[in-house]
Amino acid sequence: MKKISTVLIAAALTLTGTRVMAEQDCSTVKMADPGWSDIAATNAITGVLLSGMGYTAKVDTLAVPITYGGLKDGKVDVFLGNWMPAQQGFHDKFIATGDVTQLAKNLEGTEFTLAVPDYVWDAGVHNFADLNKYADKFGKKIYGIGSGAPANLSLQKIITKNEFDLGQWKLVESSEQAMLAEVSRAVKNKRFVTFLGWTPHPMNVQLKMHYLKGGEAYFGDTGSVYTVTRKGYAQACPNVGQLLTNLTFTQDMENSIMADVANKKMTNANAAKAWIKANPAVLEKWLAGVKTLDGKEALPAVKASL
Repeated sequence: MKKISTVLIAAALTLTGTRVMAEQDCSTVKMADPGWSDIAATNAITGVLLSGMGYTAKVDTLAVPITYGGLKDGKVDVFLGNWMPAQQGFHDKFIATGDVTQLAKNLEGTEFTLAVPDYVWDAGVHNFADLNKYADKFGKKIYGIGSGAPANLSLQKIITKNEFDLGQWKLVESSEQAMLAEVSRAVKNKRFVTFLGWTPHPMNVQLKMHYLKGGEAYFGDTGSVYTVTRKGYAQACPNVGQLLTNLTFTQDMENSIMADVANKKMTNANAAKAWIKANPAVLEKWLAGVKTLDGKEALPAVKASL
């Protein structure tokens, strides 16, 4: 019996050692950020947790099409910004085919569609169909985000198909920051402007704005955001996979972190850490069943790292 027990203990230790070694191969988590404030915030939250667990989060700024290509090719591990239904085309091309895995829903109740400032709304622009009635005032321009973004592709399709009589309009593509700078200039001069808006985002507090109806076929009414990974990632790196499955966010949480970044000039990492320190109860759910890189309980380790 003693000999059998010794063999069993040795086997258990070998298995544990193998698991730890396998997890060591997952010690760097490669993440993507398209340059969006909300994804910078959720990446920062994830990075704070991973750091407290002994892992390293490596975040690369990549356009959405490149991100999905990277997930398919195994060069990117995780993307927290699978906005649906705005990214339906990417879902169909990469997720539905099994090349990329949709792991978990991390946010719900989002809005993502064209928006206008309050004075444009008050003038009667409430729907996509109202835009062309004021074409000259808008300069026949729609302001979008970075080139290749799914929302831009939807807007370009609307223009190409001449839906809502927008066939003569032009989509102006730029970074999120450049788009919002253009909107701020327009608002200052009470000039008509329409642009891509979404929640959560500080723009909803910084600007008096309204979302247009009519584009539901392309943008949905309300939506959700999903965490996606490269194929097989949660099986190859089960501990990180468990964390990513547990991670859910709220609109208030993201808005609070983004507001600290925008208004207090904090880094995303510091804003995320400050929010977690002020709301430590959320760690119980996020870290349920999760270990540190060396196999210890994650909850006390992350709390200590804060």
